Amino acid sequence: MIDNNIFQNKKAVYYTLGCKLNFAETSTLGKHLSEQGIRKALAGEKADICVINTCSVTELADKKCRQAIRRIKKQHPNSLMIVTGCYAQLKPEEVSNIEGVDLVLGADQKMNVMDHLIHLDEEQKKIAVTPIKDVKSFIPSCSKGDRTRHFLKVQDGCDYFCSYCTIPFARGRSRNGKIDDLVEMAEAAGREGGKEIVLTGVNIGDFGKTTGETFFDLIKALDEVETIDRFRISSIEPNLLTDEMLEFITQSKRFTPHFHIPLQSGSDDVLKLMRRKYDTSLFQHKIEKIKSLMPDAFIGIDVIVGVRGETDVYFENAKRFLECLPFSQLHVFTYSERPGTMALKIEPVVSPKEKQDRSKQLLELSTQKTQEFYSSQINAKRKVLFEHTKHGDKMHGFTENYIKVETTYNSGFVNKLIDVTLCDFNEDKTALTIYE
Repeated sequence: MIDNNIFQNKKAVYYTLGCKLNFAETSTLGKHLSEQGIRKALAGEKADICVINTCSVTELADKKCRQAIRRIKKQHPNSLMIVTGCYAQLKPEEVSNIEGVDLVLGADQKMNVMDHLIHLDEEQKKIAVTPIKDVKSFIPSCSKGDRTRHFLKVQDGCDYFCSYCTIPFARGRSRNGKIDDLVEMAEAAGREGGKEIVLTGVNIGDFGKTTGETFFDLIKALDEVETIDRFRISSIEPNLLTDEMLEFITQSKRFTPHFHIPLQSGSDDVLKLMRRKYDTSLFQHKIEKIKSLMPDAFIGIDVIVGVRGETDVYFENAKRFLECLPFSQLHVFTYSERPGTMALKIEPVVSPKEKQDRSKQLLELSTQKTQEFYSSQINAKRKVLFEHTKHGDKMHGFTENYIKVETTYNSGFVNKLIDVTLCDFNEDKTALTIYE
């Protein structure tokens, strides 16, 4: 504890935009403030401190960040406004010029928020951002609080420098925690009541760059954590998801048959323009390997539409490739031009209307594939981890293979693994129900 803490008994609110990694970091940041006597504001209370952890993956993400800052400042007009995250790292001056922002913290400063708060008046600084090339530290994080699932940050940064992406400029080079430390955090989450942990990072398959370990070493160690029932891998590059790893997960005690794999494009020509490290042949092999080992596995795929250079022919090739894959869901992103990226040199430019049309086509394909996958699971016996949130008289949870399940609210089900038999789609076909 810091002596004479002027922030003792102050109230804070936290707002996170973007990825699961951000949620894990916000949770740890909130824990640090709580240790100094700053409690989380209750609903309806005016906060003394507002912390916004931002995303900057697209121009739309930047816009949402600006809107969130203004909205939250309006809700808490007398608060100290702290902005951190990728948008803050990439465009600190722009963020600091938003009315109401008091402090902008970059990637290397976000976990030292108390030091900056205490000295804010005397230093009269609104910006504390280290050049990303000098960011070397790694601070593991594990989300807690309202979510049933925990998110454990095991890795940060990326060395790939894909042509369309600013993440290496916002997050820095690949770095990670030590396996022993991460296992200890997972064990602690289980002792505190956690049942499921999602492993998060920017490029988690690249784990080990700073410790001489591997991601495979990590999952083998975590599989022995007896306080946790389930682990999920949030997202992993196809070239880093080894067959050996898949074979281990098939026999694993705790890792679920649920995969989230970025493809980005089903056209080899576009993958080259993107500077991705694999082709469609390798990607198809990974999907088929998963399905051969784990026929009921849920497979989510990231794709981007409308990147520079994506001609009509390239898009049609990509769509045909996706139609042939046995995936469960697409996460469709519309390409957004980012300053400083190599993609800005590529021609031709895809029109906004064409981007919208391509996105619509792939979202329709995703809906079709998801419902086909859900249909294949009707009458299956599964374990569902039900969540706290109540939706009217309903509650939701997820099976080990990531099927969303809906049932009548039962407080005894919350944060419990319940054996169920899947029945049929709910009214809006967004989840399966269970036999009562």
